[in-house]
Amino acid sequence: MEPPGLVVHGEAAPFSTALRSLINNPRYSDVRFVVGQEQREVFAHRCLLACRCNFFQRLLGVEPGSGVPSPVVLSTVPAEAFLAVLEFLYTNSVQLHHHSVAVTFGLGPLQEHCMAFIEAHSQEVLRTRGFLELSATALLPLLRSDKLCVDEAELIRAARSWARVGAAVLERPVAEVAAPVVRELRLALLAPAELSALEEQNRQEPLIPVEQIVEAWKCHALRSGDAVRSALCRCRSGTVPREHHRFLDLPFK
Repeated sequence: MEPPGLVVHGEAAPFSTALRSLINNPRYSDVRFVVGQEQREVFAHRCLLACRCNFFQRLLGVEPGSGVPSPVVLSTVPAEAFLAVLEFLYTNSVQLHHHSVAVTFGLGPLQEHCMAFIEAHSQEVLRTRGFLELSATALLPLLRSDKLCVDEAELIRAARSWARVGAAVLERPVAEVAAPVVRELRLALLAPAELSALEEQNRQEPLIPVEQIVEAWKCHALRSGDAVRSALCRCRSGTVPREHHRFLDLPFK
């Protein structure tokens, strides 16, 4: 049996720096993206994206024909978030900022880091343009999180603003845009006065299905978290305590 060969490890930093220099670099690029509402042009490399991410493997699976290939249009993805994803794919690391809301493409490690960042800086993130540009698919895991450091009343206001922006862009009713995500709002955490005010606002500008508000009122009437799905009356990390929460029999996070 031959002895094992010598394994030589080079320094990681120069390797990462070299790959970072290729991010959005037209030199040697063989795929172009047009990203976001501002239609920003971004350059990348097919082989690297395809081997690092299943999303891009499927997207770029068809070999380009002869001539200059057409750009890949991703109009619903904010350019800043897309570049953050590219940085992670090229270098296996990315720095997230308070004003960034990263969009993931099935990248487990990046998604985990993004979720942890958003959970820790929830209030700042909700005020960013990036939050308003999230897709419903990207917003759902945020609304399902127990670790958001924000009160439910503020989260409901942010969801309404998100739905208004989507309604204006898609030319659809606010309630229709909001339908895939509003079920994750925990209305039972609101105090009776807050729930009444929300109900009145909902009459003027429909956002939340009436039956969902009825479920929250039922929780108040029965003074029990069993009246609604337990996940929807569970406190988040940023939930402001209210008197009726003691009847939910669910601990604060």
